[in-house]
Amino acid sequence: MELAQIRLLVTDFRACYRFYRDVLGLTPQCEAEDGPYAKFSCDQGSAGIALQDRAQLAQVLADLAAPPAGHRSVLALRVDDLDGYCAQLTGRGAVLDHGPAPMTDRMRVAHLRDPEGNLLELQQWLAPRTAG
Repeated sequence: MELAQIRLLVTDFRACYRFYRDVLGLTPQCEAEDGPYAKFSCDQGSAGIALQDRAQLAQVLADLAAPPAGHRSVLALRVDDLDGYCAQLTGRGAVLDHGPAPMTDRMRVAHLRDPEGNLLELQQWLAPRTAG
C-alpha cells in the first residue's frame, strides 16, 4: 500500500486552487483552475495534495452536500527554512494564525488556513528523534 494523496473537499475550488498553487507554491500536475479535481506535488516525496469539488463528489455520496462542522484534519508540510518560507507566504498574501514558533525542542511550526478554513501546519525539524 502507498499513500497517493491527501484529498481535501472544497466548495470554492478556484480560490483553493490558487492558494495551493500561487501562495504555497505547489506544482499542479496539470492546469485545472476550474476543477473539479486537481493534484499538487511537493518538492520532495511522492504523495500529493489534491482538491476535489465537494458538490461533484456529493453526486456520489449525498451526505457530503452539507458543509463540515469543525476541523477534521491538519495538513502538515515539512520545510527546511520555516522563517524564509513563511516570509514568502505572507509576501504572497497568506495570513499566519500562529508562528513561526517552537512547538517542541525538536520542531518549530507555523499555522495558517486555506480559503476553505483547512488548517495547515508548516514544520521545520530541528533535531531527529533520539532513542530512549
